[in-house]
Amino acid sequence: MEESGGKRIKRAIHIKISTIRYMDNTEIEDLKKIALLAPYIEQREEEIKKYNSEHRVDENVLVNGRRMTNVGLFRAYIKAYALHNPDIHQGLTLLVRQLAPTEHGLPLELYMFTKGTEWAFFEDTMSDIFDHLFAAIKYFDLEVFELPASDDLRYVLENGKRVQ
Repeated sequence: MEESGGKRIKRAIHIKISTIRYMDNTEIEDLKKIALLAPYIEQREEEIKKYNSEHRVDENVLVNGRRMTNVGLFRAYIKAYALHNPDIHQGLTLLVRQLAPTEHGLPLELYMFTKGTEWAFFEDTMSDIFDHLFAAIKYFDLEVFELPASDDLRYVLENGKRVQ
């Protein structure tokens, strides 16, 4: 750790799987307003358009061909955010990856290193990143998994249904 100049962040955000879906064109245009994400979206649009055209995809059925998903765009945003974070070591491994889904949702794991090794700096940097991502996730119409999810309990209470 001392020799590399960085301390490892290896933590996941668990995404509520029921909130993962394909994005429509209007939503994608809205997400292009996010400066860090716009270049990625533009590149993916070209790749998707080319693939779907070459394979004569019937785009009336969403699962045909390739499309952008909210979780894929959120993962791309996290990576772009980390790549532009001055407190993240750019010379060491930087990954944002999906782990296997569990009963606690889909883990998106952040694997990267801070620029310094001091414990307080590390904790502040990691907290700042996750504070930002927990606030930003709403832009992607995704939810963080909670056990039980607060919106699940709210739904039950508002609809007068009892949990047995």
